[in-house]
Amino acid sequence: MQSTSNAFDLVLAYPQWQGSGRHQNLARGAAAAADVCGRFAPRTQVPASDADGDAHGVRRWHAILEQFRSAQDLLARSGARRVLTAGGDCAVDVAVIDYLHRVHPGLTVIWIDAHLDANTPETSPSGSFHGMPVAAILGRAPAPMRPFLGAPIDPARFRYCGIRVGDDGDWALQRELDLKTFAPEHPLRGPVHIHFDLDVLDPREFPYLAYTDGDLAVDDAVALVARIAREADLVGFTVTEFSPADAREAEEGSRVIERLCRAACRR
Repeated sequence: MQSTSNAFDLVLAYPQWQGSGRHQNLARGAAAAADVCGRFAPRTQVPASDADGDAHGVRRWHAILEQFRSAQDLLARSGARRVLTAGGDCAVDVAVIDYLHRVHPGLTVIWIDAHLDANTPETSPSGSFHGMPVAAILGRAPAPMRPFLGAPIDPARFRYCGIRVGDDGDWALQRELDLKTFAPEHPLRGPVHIHFDLDVLDPREFPYLAYTDGDLAVDDAVALVARIAREADLVGFTVTEFSPADAREAEEGSRVIERLCRAACRR
């Protein structure tokens, strides 16, 4: 049944898997997440890329850049002001956050994730771009991507939530930019975007993951998203890294994604 919510005016289905180091089930998860998100707003699809090759310190760089540019074009032509995104790996949010920051210059980003995702091509031990999107949105994107990006997010308008795991490069950037964590008393004003990596969830409750480093209970996650949506002007919500092994897991995990999306739509 279609939702009657008007919280979002576009669903961006962005099934990129090339940024992940464990991508085997991401295409299935992205398709399932897009089906759920498509209940909440009109849907448009970023075309998958079959480009090959690594470059600039990033694995599968050419496919990543091609899909990034496609997403930018779709978003620009949409005129959307509120975007619900179904990934794909975490790096899909670089294009989305850049777009929303242009539309809403005072944008705050809340990054809900078990991982810091703040490596650069120079510090990443794997070269996987899904470990670099925070650095990218804060002005440290791979050099060939920078001309296509607008102003970086102000570190003072960025908050982590749920982080547990990082490489040396992640923690170094976190210290350098003094990136804060989201506290219960943190005031919520102006436009806000939530990045929600499902691996922040406790795998005992949500096991449909390639990485199982989180410990956030599903009910607490839904309550957190609902609180932000209620208190802030939530203009973006992105769900990523859904990695179900089969159709049954896709169906079971989709129920949690629907709860998160409904929480994001509350006003």
